[in-house]
Amino acid sequence: MDIIEFFKVVILGIVEGITEWLPISSTGHMILVDEFVNLNVTKDFKDLFLVVIQLGAILAVVVLYWHKLWPFYNKTLSKRTRVAISHKPGWAQPILIFRERFCDKEKWVLWFKIIVACLPAIIIGLPFDDLIEEKFMNYVVVAIALIVYGILFIVIENYNKNRKASCTSLEEMSFKTAFLIGCFQVLSLIPGTSRSGSTIIGGILLGTSRTVAAEFTFFLGIPVMFGASLLKIVKFGFEFTSTEVIILLIGMVVAFVVSILAIKFLMGYIKRHDFKAFGWYRIVLGVLVLGYFIGKTLLA
Repeated sequence: MDIIEFFKVVILGIVEGITEWLPISSTGHMILVDEFVNLNVTKDFKDLFLVVIQLGAILAVVVLYWHKLWPFYNKTLSKRTRVAISHKPGWAQPILIFRERFCDKEKWVLWFKIIVACLPAIIIGLPFDDLIEEKFMNYVVVAIALIVYGILFIVIENYNKNRKASCTSLEEMSFKTAFLIGCFQVLSLIPGTSRSGSTIIGGILLGTSRTVAAEFTFFLGIPVMFGASLLKIVKFGFEFTSTEVIILLIGMVVAFVVSILAIKFLMGYIKRHDFKAFGWYRIVLGVLVLGYFIGKTLLA
């Protein structure tokens, strides 16, 4: 891999790391960037790369929120707990001891909420993955989605201005709310919508605070992105050239580092501001995407 290709991969990793977590559509940006930073690889591998590079981004969430996500610990049982367990049936005692000593119940509940929220995307996304990619992965759909959701962000933030959040922590979030946020995530199957944008909008409409909506969006990305990457790799096959492996690794490392910065920025930003700025940005970007590709078509 020459130096030019190296810098192309770095640029794509930077774009992925920023746009995956900000509600501005990584797909919309990748379509634009791909016009000017075109990797010298096969189309199949490029399609794989643009999905698998997200693994670097999702690892940033795992690192930053490890303390909220890791559901195991090791604690000493109190005498009262040991006595209570000793009065249970013999077959149940090892299970109860394991649960009390090693399992953080609140974090297990959070993971069950994440799984429940992922069900709509799994049920709808997996069967229609190829169809959606074939029919909707084009600049017109992406640009319209950018503009429509940009307007929605502004309208919803105006509507939400005087509302008080009914859910201000992940522990307060019900399974019903988690499932409904997962339904909003299905909307992100349309390119240009933004997965984080869809779920954050859904969370706000359902009464969660911006912080809770954003954090739950990050956590939802873990199984979704791992699943999407695995699906792409299985479809592509496991036969990579050494250059392709290097491209994937560089892209993921860059996306990982940039994602850490982007997530920290977003969580700091929403403590003081709403999402309107992202709405306006999406509208401008959508108009630029439409204008650029319409102009290119007319001049061709």
